[in-house]
Parts: sequence; C-alpha cells; structure tokens
Amino acid sequence: MKTSLIITTYNWPEALDLVLISVLRQSVLPDEIIIADDGSDEKTTNLITRYSNEFNTPIIHSWQKDKGFRVSRSRNKAIAQSSYEYIICIDGDLILHEDFIKDHKKNARENCYLQGSRVFLKKKYSERVIQNKDFRKPSFFAIHIKNRLNSIRLPFLTKIFQFLPNQNIKRIRACNFSMYKKDLIQVNGFNEDFASYGQEDSEFVQRLYFSGVLRRDLKFSALQFHIYHKQGPSTGNNFALLNKTIEKHSTWCDNGIDKHLYNNA
Repeated sequence: MKTSLIITTYNWPEALDLVLISVLRQSVLPDEIIIADDGSDEKTTNLITRYSNEFNTPIIHSWQKDKGFRVSRSRNKAIAQSSYEYIICIDGDLILHEDFIKDHKKNARENCYLQGSRVFLKKKYSERVIQNKDFRKPSFFAIHIKNRLNSIRLPFLTKIFQFLPNQNIKRIRACNFSMYKKDLIQVNGFNEDFASYGQEDSEFVQRLYFSGVLRRDLKFSALQFHIYHKQGPSTGNNFALLNKTIEKHSTWCDNGIDKHLYNNA
C-alpha cells in the first residue's frame, strides 16, 4: 500500500519547517508529500523548494490564491493531485512522532476513517522550539505539555480501542486522519461551502458515516505534537451547514473534490 501525506499550511513557514523535519525522521516514509497551501507567500515556497532537495520522497506544492479561509478547497486540490491509494492528512503545525506514518499504515482498513490524537505544547515551550528549530519528544511528566495521556505510544492498546467504532462528531480532527482515497471520493471530499474556521471536519465525517465509512480512533498510536497558536471561533453558518448534513443524512456535498479531479484528469 502506498501513501500520500497531505500537509495543510498557511503563512507559518517556521512551524512547517519543524513538521517537515519530523517527516524526514519517519521510520516509514510516505510515498509522496503534498503541501496544501491556502495562499502563503514566497517564504513558504522557498522552504518547500529547499526541502525538495533534501527528501528522496517527491514533494508537491499545491498552492491557491489567498482569498480567506479556504482549507477545504486546499485539501481537496491536494488530494486530487495525489498519486496513491491511501491518504494521510496532517496540519502544518503538528510535529510527528517518528512512527506516525507507520502507525497509520499498520491500522489502515477499507471503509474506515482513522482518527488520531494530539499533544498540545504550551505557549512558551512552543516559542522555544520554533526559535531553536529543535524538538524532542517530551516525557509523560513534562510540565510544558497538555493532555499528556496522548503522549503515550502503546500500539497493542490501539487494537483494543478499535474494536468499537466511534461515531461521536466531537473532537473530530482532520489534522490527524487517514483513509483510502476511494472512500473519501465517494462522499465528494471536503465541503468547500465552509469559508471560515470550524465544523468543516465534523461535516465531512458525518457524510462518511452516512455512507458506511466508520470512524476508528488511533488511541496510543500515530502521535503528534501541536505547536501552540490561537484559534478562531466557529461561525453560526458553519453549524448550520453541519446541521443540514445531519438532518438530511447527506452522503454527498455539491461543492467538493469532483471538480478538482476533473481538472487533474
């Protein structure tokens, strides 16, 4: 099974730099890396160009104009360009454990959406990591992390947690998920009607659920570490879009990945 790693980013090359370092250190590398760029400036372009010369794995820079928050479109564009059957998605502010890709591949199964967890790095520690360009996995007892339970990697426990599918739409994170590309395409990818932060991931997962694709949690595997930054609030319109999908049991969104697949054919 070959994998495409999708990394979303927007004008934070300092964080993306750390993320790409963590990708370089993977025990199992992805077969390609696609940077889903929502309109960053030339600093990000220069960073990606530099890493393209350091990786044996191909890196594709999927860029779109900066017209506000369009992460759903950015993800769809990148996924449409992917060459391989299994998609792993992360955000450009998440440093990966060295076995992150390995864990996603090991637990992959058709008609399943794998949802991982993340450890939050506190603000001052995040600033130090960025300044020094040096990150080392913190211990369970470290004072500069939150939700420390997510820092434990015990793959044998992961199997236990996967016995029961989880259809709870709370704590959905497209910053740490994987699935077969065909399962993603059958619901038409991410809904590009979402034009601001919040609920776009939950709406996507609801359509997967209604189409028969089950969510399974990668507890104690696929670890990642979130670099601190402020997050904006969700808007009322985003909740309306989510509720509409739930009420209609929708398995398809009209404004999705299909147009990008056609353009890339």
